[in-house]
Amino acid sequence: MKRLESNLLNMLLSLTIVTLAAAALLGGLYVLTEEPIAKQKADKQEKAITSVLPQVEGMQIAEAEETDNGIIIYRAYDAEHNYIGAAVQTSENGFGGKFKLMVGFDRDGNIVNYEVLEHQETPGLGDHMTDWFKTDKNRQSVIGKNTATTNFTVSKDGGDVDAITAATISSRAFLKAVVGAYDVLKEPEVQASTGATALQEETEQPADSLQTAEPVASADTIITVEEVKQEKPAEPVKKSKKKKTAKVAAAEPVAVPVAEPKPVAESVPAQETAQPAENVVSNPETTQNHE
Repeated sequence: MKRLESNLLNMLLSLTIVTLAAAALLGGLYVLTEEPIAKQKADKQEKAITSVLPQVEGMQIAEAEETDNGIIIYRAYDAEHNYIGAAVQTSENGFGGKFKLMVGFDRDGNIVNYEVLEHQETPGLGDHMTDWFKTDKNRQSVIGKNTATTNFTVSKDGGDVDAITAATISSRAFLKAVVGAYDVLKEPEVQASTGATALQEETEQPADSLQTAEPVASADTIITVEEVKQEKPAEPVKKSKKKKTAKVAAAEPVAVPVAEPKPVAESVPAQETAQPAENVVSNPETTQNHE
């Protein structure tokens, strides 16, 4: 068999064939191992969720709640659907890279347990986080503590937790991840309660205003209309009575000088006596009013 000539074209052709063969082999291996690897991760995650939660009979885990920053919450309930705690999956950048944790909290926010799902920390140093913070020695354990009442920083920084020996960066990252998990777990509960209260206020307030305002407004309107109807016809009657009374009162003093000529007629001559009578007769208004 004749050997291929050693030139650029043949070299590129050989490299292309080898690359395609290697890529096809790797792709085939990935397809074959993808499902088993995913199943293994799912089993490990499920086991971690169960191990970090309070152990009760008939425990039920709700569907996962994923936040915007990638933290996943698994809330747990007992057989009677009472909330007992939650498992929170979180991540943080350590010394060797990103690692993932599953931290369990009870209903009061105390840490029940934790599991390290993935990490790239230095063997013999940072990788001790898998057991270091569970060991009941000095102040290195975080089990049973609450981030709301405990300073979750390393003792070197003035905190209440001892760092891993010669792995301060990994320890700081671990504690930061735990605090972040607790904060995200409590935040939705606060928002939910505030939202419920606000919704209740918005629902009740219009109802109260309608019940109070509607009957008062209608009653005022009816009373006002009736008063107007009763008062309007009464006003001209009162005015007319006053006018008539005024006319009668004006006629009474005019009638007084008419009665005076009787005693005067005895001492005064007839001509003088007749003169006031003419004046009285010539005043038709006075005669009419007297009659």
